Amino acid sequence: MTIQEAITARHSVRQYTDKPIEPEKIEQIAALIENCNSEGGVHIQLVTNEPSAFSGGIAKYGNFSGIKNYIAMVCKKNDDTKLGYYGEQIVLLAQTLGLNTCWVGLNFSKQPDKYKVGKDEKLICLVSLGYGTNQGVPHPQKKGYEAYCDDLRSNKQALPDWFVNGMKSALLAPTAVNQQKFKFLLHDGNKVEATTTFSLFNGFGYSKLDLGIAKYHFEIGAGKENFQWI
Repeated sequence: MTIQEAITARHSVRQYTDKPIEPEKIEQIAALIENCNSEGGVHIQLVTNEPSAFSGGIAKYGNFSGIKNYIAMVCKKNDDTKLGYYGEQIVLLAQTLGLNTCWVGLNFSKQPDKYKVGKDEKLICLVSLGYGTNQGVPHPQKKGYEAYCDDLRSNKQALPDWFVNGMKSALLAPTAVNQQKFKFLLHDGNKVEATTTFSLFNGFGYSKLDLGIAKYHFEIGAGKENFQWI
């Protein structure tokens, strides 16, 4: 399975089986986490065989069960977008390995002895990891890609195919309460700007994280060689 195929196939899964994750898959995920932390300056951490975070009432309220492995999404303050960008790389790798995931912002109990959060850092969320009892279901898209993009070129010609493909991938990105509060702007040439948009709930504080996830999806769909971020 390619990363582009994983973007289409992946859906949030909340219930997991007891099947353990194979050591070789753990190694691949751990290696990518190490690379993302080094390249992006984030502090993502893999936690295995630890059921406590999702064993309390708050997890059951969110209909989570069977979770014994998860990824702690930790970063420095104001690095939320970067965390989403790198975190989604790990989530999609897991999908290519036949695993299931779910970004979880609220329905878990903190376990400070299982991962490290520095004084200048914060735990944004957890991502469940394992073999789901199902493959999840897709969320219906509320609008077409045109509603999430603007063409700032003076000639207002048709959007290039790479940009359209990027937007279609971005709209498959998981976001808090499925709000998709982002916008992609194509400037003259091949320069792309991604921004958050206003929301009364602001994705419960996760709009910048969501933007990073959407940016990685856009990058995969559009092809990194076709544009530059600004």
